[in-house]
Amino acid sequence: MIAYDVNTVQSVAGKVVIVTGGGTGIGKIYSQRLAQAGARVVLADIAGEAAEAVALGIREAGGEAIAIRTDVIDAAAVQTMVDQTIAKWGRVDGLINNASLMSVLERGDWFKIDPDEWDRVMAVNLKGIFLCCRAVYPHMKAQGGGRIVNISSSRIWAGNPNRLHYTTSKAGVIGLTRALAREVGDDKIGVNAITPGFTESETQMASSSANYVAGRDLSRSFKRPQYPDDLVGAVMFLLSDASAFITGQTINVDGGQAMH
Repeated sequence: MIAYDVNTVQSVAGKVVIVTGGGTGIGKIYSQRLAQAGARVVLADIAGEAAEAVALGIREAGGEAIAIRTDVIDAAAVQTMVDQTIAKWGRVDGLINNASLMSVLERGDWFKIDPDEWDRVMAVNLKGIFLCCRAVYPHMKAQGGGRIVNISSSRIWAGNPNRLHYTTSKAGVIGLTRALAREVGDDKIGVNAITPGFTESETQMASSSANYVAGRDLSRSFKRPQYPDDLVGAVMFLLSDASAFITGQTINVDGGQAMH
């Protein structure tokens, strides 16, 4: 039998969590809410100034956070980010692979996608996850476990068109999650994913027309907009010990639009 203290297993207090893309968009909300819940947060973001501003706000509110400018497709930069995390707090308990190339991508026909843009999307959305997982792995293994949460997209369930490279990359995240979960299970490292629906984050709304946003809620069971905070509970659950026997899984968080 495993001793179960609900106040302990559902908590992220004291955990060291890296959030890639943690200074902007949905990642900013992850960082802020994790810090409010007592986690020590590393905001790893290519937008270094934005990440530092969020980290400063967290610290001023009494939380613990550092910002490290990180390009997730640069293996050396990712390794430096993890090394600085270890130097600061001595461990890595959680990794949220949230950094993604999406909002700057135009919606359009698949055959008009530039091959270089295709490669860039795959690099950020898939290679970036691989590099971050690889960098934290030795530390999680040595400390006896950890939790990795990969952010995919609910687009994969419906096969949404007009950003074929983005949808394809997010489908790849699920394959990576499942295979990696089997590879690191013996090291007590859990690897799971979530698939957010269309979320009204600052970056998403900046790249979406009013016509595109209109009517997005009607196909959901919960007919209202989805906000970044709607994703926080699932992420925290997967980072906490409450999900200690869950790995290789995908939780869909889209208000009941797609069901699987």
